[in-house]
Amino acid sequence: MKHPHRVVLLAGPSGSGKSYIAQQTGLPVLCLDDFYKDGDDPTLPHRNGQVDWESPDSWDALTAVETIAQLAREGRADVPVYAIGADRRVTTRPFDVAGSPIFVAEGIFAAEIVEECRRRGLLAGAYALRRPRGATFVRRLARDLAEQRKAPRVLVRRGLALLRAEPAV
Repeated sequence: MKHPHRVVLLAGPSGSGKSYIAQQTGLPVLCLDDFYKDGDDPTLPHRNGQVDWESPDSWDALTAVETIAQLAREGRADVPVYAIGADRRVTTRPFDVAGSPIFVAEGIFAAEIVEECRRRGLLAGAYALRRPRGATFVRRLARDLAEQRKAPRVLVRRGLALLRAEPAV
């Protein structure tokens, strides 16, 4: 099926610069991080007694793909707005590709939906960013502290865990 709009997926670890690069394209940008599951969702994965937000299972891939499909067909959709501090979707907002034949969808789990988007004829391209681990750690920590996403102690602990795990991403 031919769609009037197609998506470029941009993946990479948290703090790798996905949002910055997506914005630099000048294309409409869909933030896939807004498709996280709510913090009280019983299907959320856990590790060491806490929600594992780094697992793709903490993210609603089906809704993300359905939203991308609607954008590809119609050029507009209502998309969730996720508040990280509240661990939930707090509202929705209209998203419009403004007539552009291409739009970008970026997020740490974008790679999880490449094949489904390709199968549905939605995909224009898919890219993964990778920077030196130390640079990613510093960028992520600075962003998270500035945005007050969680308590500083939590952010540092999470950042160090992600630094150690990044080679597997």
